[in-house]
Amino acid sequence: MFKRHLIFVVSVLIVLCFHTVQCTHLKGTFRSRDFFKFLVKFGFQKTDRHQKEATHGYIFGNITSRHGFQQPITFAVLDRALFLDYYQNRRIYNKKDACKHMFTRINASAFDPVCNPHGNDYLRRIPCPKNELCKDEDNPNNVVKGHQFTYVIQDLQQPSFWYLSMVACYYNQTSCEWHHYEPRTGYYDIDYDIWLVNGSPNISTFSSLTYQFSFDRQNTLEMYLLFWLCYMILVPLQLHAVRIQKHPVTRLFTASLLLDFIALFFILIHTLKFSLDGIGYPNLAMAGDIFDILSRTSFMLLLLLLAKGWAVTRLELTWKPLVFAIWLCYGIVHVLLYVWNLTEVDIIEDIDEYQTWPGWLIIVFRSLIMVWFL
Repeated sequence: MFKRHLIFVVSVLIVLCFHTVQCTHLKGTFRSRDFFKFLVKFGFQKTDRHQKEATHGYIFGNITSRHGFQQPITFAVLDRALFLDYYQNRRIYNKKDACKHMFTRINASAFDPVCNPHGNDYLRRIPCPKNELCKDEDNPNNVVKGHQFTYVIQDLQQPSFWYLSMVACYYNQTSCEWHHYEPRTGYYDIDYDIWLVNGSPNISTFSSLTYQFSFDRQNTLEMYLLFWLCYMILVPLQLHAVRIQKHPVTRLFTASLLLDFIALFFILIHTLKFSLDGIGYPNLAMAGDIFDILSRTSFMLLLLLLAKGWAVTRLELTWKPLVFAIWLCYGIVHVLLYVWNLTEVDIIEDIDEYQTWPGWLIIVFRSLIMVWFL
């Protein structure tokens, strides 16, 4: 029986490990019929005045197509101030009007050699010619070797989030106006392969604790490794204790600890891989999150049972329906909060999970359980 369970777990791990999704190394396809595609939100660290090149943020990669475009469409790299209006106006039904409204504020800031030669570097015309630099790259020395474009992000004041997207709009340099790209025959695909990093890719001494990570996730690898070392000491001690004591409370606590240990292991493997390639094993990280939820809910069940004196003053449990009803509701709300964060919270929003109504329910449940326990 144990061997069957072990084979099943290993099989699941293999499936999870080899199924990847987009992260800070982005690979995929944009179809012009979709009009707009949001790629990623990424936090770049504050630039050190004394080590500018080593602490700049970099965005570089390749954007090509198998099809011929009559007009190049747009790849946008925007800070939050410019991105919000641009992002909200994408919903306008008439796409010609959408293009005009999306770039109303950006026009005053974005560089264009004809219409705004003193602007900043926010936009690229895509797709880029195969095996050549993008048309907007005027200095090959500024482009990371082996790639078609490069953005350098500098902020001497504070870390900042930047937002990457593609949109089927093109700029008419004669009239200095934006238009919706509508090909006469069908729709076209654009393939992209983009890296976002903190620190120069041309310097070999970058830190794996920060290079691939958005600034809000930097040094998490170090933290997970520290926790892992602690668990490597605590888990064997707890397993030894449960073999000797064989007490219901000890067993339930051990189950919760083991679930958390598995969760940490999955997340650590994902983070280690992510530090190397910017992708990691996202599904393995999700499995870790699920085991973490199971660990928390089982630990909450232990607290509820201890609050009723189970296995401390008596082995018989009173008020079973109420105890398990509260525990079940807590578990359901916890899962709901996780799903809500994955599906309903817009990635551009700067809100914590506990600022949503499932998060408020979790806080209420924990407060009630705390009062009951006391």
